[in-house]
Amino acid sequence: MRNQTSGGRSPGSRRRPALLWLLLPYALFLGVLPLVNRVTPTVLGLPFLFFWMLLATPATPLAVWLARRGDRARGRT
Repeated sequence: MRNQTSGGRSPGSRRRPALLWLLLPYALFLGVLPLVNRVTPTVLGLPFLFFWMLLATPATPLAVWLARRGDRARGRT
């Protein structure tokens, strides 16, 4: 019989809500893509899709940093 904590879960399966930050890049790049796949309007002379990708790219390391920071706050490294 496996060791279980209260609630019937195994010890390694604690909830880790900070990892939900990792869904942000997925949503920005794939989930919203059908909505932003346009040539017009142009923003700063760029097609909107290209501008969207330029904004979404720096969000990926930010989301990973937030997930790591939240996970470390729970005592994991």
